[in-house]
Amino acid sequence: MTDARPARRYRFGVFEVDSTTGELRRKGVRVKLHSQPCQVLFMLLERPGEMLTREEICRELWPDGMFVDYEHGVNSAVNRLREALGDKASNPRFVETLARRGYRFLVPVERIVIDRVERTALEPAASAADPAIPILEDSFGLPATPVSTRAKLFDRLLTTPEDLPKSSHSVVQTLFVLLQIMYLGFYVGALANLAEINELFSVLPFATQAFTVMIVTAAVLIPVRVFLICAVLFHAPGMRRKFLKIWWFLLPLDGLWSLAPFLLLHHINYGLALACMTPLIYSPFAQRSLVLMGAGGTSHEITAAAR
Repeated sequence: MTDARPARRYRFGVFEVDSTTGELRRKGVRVKLHSQPCQVLFMLLERPGEMLTREEICRELWPDGMFVDYEHGVNSAVNRLREALGDKASNPRFVETLARRGYRFLVPVERIVIDRVERTALEPAASAADPAIPILEDSFGLPATPVSTRAKLFDRLLTTPEDLPKSSHSVVQTLFVLLQIMYLGFYVGALANLAEINELFSVLPFATQAFTVMIVTAAVLIPVRVFLICAVLFHAPGMRRKFLKIWWFLLPLDGLWSLAPFLLLHHINYGLALACMTPLIYSPFAQRSLVLMGAGGTSHEITAAAR
């Protein structure tokens, strides 16, 4: 029976790196990266959001202590790493320099542990047949959802943290909370005017079903919006991860409630209702972007997003 330490792969933004091969890939395409910059990258990925001192890097790269000009050596390794990531010291997206102290990795990291199932000599056939089982962890070491083909496709279409501008935490938090209050207004306003809305629905061939869906979704989503407001305002741990999980549930419902302006047809015309509906279609994607920019993040996530 073997007792090998599990291999690890790391995913951050559009990049993925494998600890067994030392290969860095960008959207599946291999990026050339030498040994020392790769070692620095692994050290940063093990501690996202934390400071990695120059002394720690020096001990890792030159454990025998024989390298004299380690300042130049560390600078060179970090610069080559930045070149591979397309990063800049003056405007960092991945590796931030902490003057005279060290470096910090700014973006969330997803750890993929390859659990090589141990087999005895009595099970050679099973060992050969069973593939390595990927187990995903988020940057806090907690289990995450396995990556499927569909998720990979959407990852290419949806915005990543690296694609988003940097903004202050107060701005993104305020915008996110205002969007939740807007939806709460839709739900409460609809439930407060059931008679008027029922009259609007009466001309539809599926009036009863549409009216029921409206009531049920409004009642279900009110506590969801209250939860999101509280989670963001009080910086609930794991808020980003939890929101990204329920986002797929909210996406079709937010799309449905983008029709909310048409519930006001007794007071506005079709043109204005259509004009109001159009930006609401983008609202679920705006909420996702605001969370990736740091809305509701913990202290080190807020600092990283702000930078």
